[in-house]
This record gives sequence, C-alpha cells and structure tokens, in this order.
Amino acid sequence: MRISGLQKLTLLDFPNLVACTIFLPGCQFRCPFCQNSSLVLGLENRDEIDENDLFEYLKSRKGRLDGVCVTGGEPTLQSDLVEFISKIKNLGYKVKLDTNGYNPEVLKELIDLSLLDYVAMDIKNSLEKYPLTAGVKNLKIQNILDSISILKENQIPYEFRTTVIKEFHNENDFLSIAKLIEGCENYYLQEYRDGETCIQQGFHAYSKEDMDKFVAILKENGINAKLRGID
Repeated sequence: MRISGLQKLTLLDFPNLVACTIFLPGCQFRCPFCQNSSLVLGLENRDEIDENDLFEYLKSRKGRLDGVCVTGGEPTLQSDLVEFISKIKNLGYKVKLDTNGYNPEVLKELIDLSLLDYVAMDIKNSLEKYPLTAGVKNLKIQNILDSISILKENQIPYEFRTTVIKEFHNENDFLSIAKLIEGCENYYLQEYRDGETCIQQGFHAYSKEDMDKFVAILKENGINAKLRGID
C-alpha cells in the first residue's frame, strides 16, 4: 500500500473516538477547490510511509487510539484496500472511510465484509453541477447514486458532507441535494478555505450567516444538516 501521510492523532475526524488518519494517494476527481492537490494529482512524495512502519506504529498505540481514519485522495482506488483495512481491523481498531462515492462496488464489498465502522461520503453538488464541481466531464452519475443508496440501505453509521464554495453552490443546489440524500442520518456543510495546497486558488467561502441559511433550507426539507469547521 502506498501511504502518503499519517496524522498521528485526531479528535475530530472520527466521531466520538480518538483516532489517527492515514492518507492514501490518487483520485478520479479534479475538484478545482480540493485542498489535497499533491495527493489527488499523484505528485511524487518522497516522504511516503512504509507500510510495515505504519503497522508498527498502530501496534504501539493499541489502548490509546480507538480508531483509524482512511482518507485520500480517494482510498477506494487502491487495489489492496480490502487487505489493508483487514490488517487494521485485526489489530482491534475501528475504521472510518472517507470517499467520494465513485467506486460503489468497493464500498459495498468493504461493508459486506464488516470492515467499516463509519463512512463519510462527499456530496459535491446538485446532480446538474456534479461534473463541473468534480472536474470530470463524462462523470458517471449513477456511481454516486449507487453509493448513496448503499449507505442509506445498510446498517452502518455514515454521514454525507459538502464543502461549500460561492462559485459552485447556491440555495437551489441545496434544495436539489435535499432530495438526493432524503432520509440520510447526518449531513454536514463545511467551510471552504483557500490556500496554496488547493488545485486552483481564488475561490471564496460563504459567511456564517449564509451557511446558517443553507442549513435552515435543508432542515425545512427534512435533512439533519449541521455546520462543521466554522467558528
């Protein structure tokens, strides 16, 4: 397994658990506002972590860490992901997967094998704007719909989440998203933050007041929506 990074401690990424976060490289999407450009674009990373060293670390933290977050990039691109997560589970850790939902078959396999304890799936935008927001012209929207259905139909804790950007999202988009994820457990709106690590810089975040309005629209349409990462 190629491992591009390790955050040794997080109290935020895995709900209610003390965890670490493992970063895997590569992604099918090219969201212009993505903050992990080096992971997504597959840029050479001379600081990649040896898998054996990673598992030695995980063994040393047993009893102190509760869970492991597997993120990217897009983790489901990795051909040995099932084996990799199996090894983590065998150490007694709970596993959270972050995914863009574009590989529903892999997501279903991981769930069917009881390898996941929590899933966070990005909802990039309304279906009409998905290709633009994901940076993929010939995007197979059915893949996204299938992953949404898989999460809603299985007995596994999950969340949907959207990073909100002025140039990409408006009230009508959230009305459409409300229909798309109807019946979901939790939906988080996250603040966009511009920076040098973004694939393309210069986009803008909404004010907290505007974000609160989006949450209110979603709640009026039956969605358990909340803000995340906003002071």
